[in-house]
Parts: sequence; structure tokens; C-alpha cells
Amino acid sequence: MLIFDYEDGDLIHTVSDNMAVDFDGNLMMRLSNNMALDMNSGNIHTVSFWLSS
Repeated sequence: MLIFDYEDGDLIHTVSDNMAVDFDGNLMMRLSNNMALDMNSGNIHTVSFWLSS
């Protein structure tokens, strides 16, 4: 599943229910349906709706 990252303007690709990688190689952890934590920088990003399976 691809999710849009509003902070960076790029897409992130889910690798599990709670983890994803963006096109720059940054690891992202799901905090809620519309929030993700960039594990590399520690910044919180607003993302499009993140569905969990």
C-alpha cells in the first residue's frame, strides 16, 4: 500500500501494519491513521489515511 506523506510531499510504502519506508529510504512507524514517526529524524509526519490489515 502506498501512503502520501504531506510533510515531504512523497510516497511511503508499507512493509507491515505499523512500519513503512519512504522513497528516500527513511523508516516510518505508524502512530495513528494519519500520523507517522520518521525513525531517522524523529519528526512526526502527517500522512494520508493508513489502513491496518
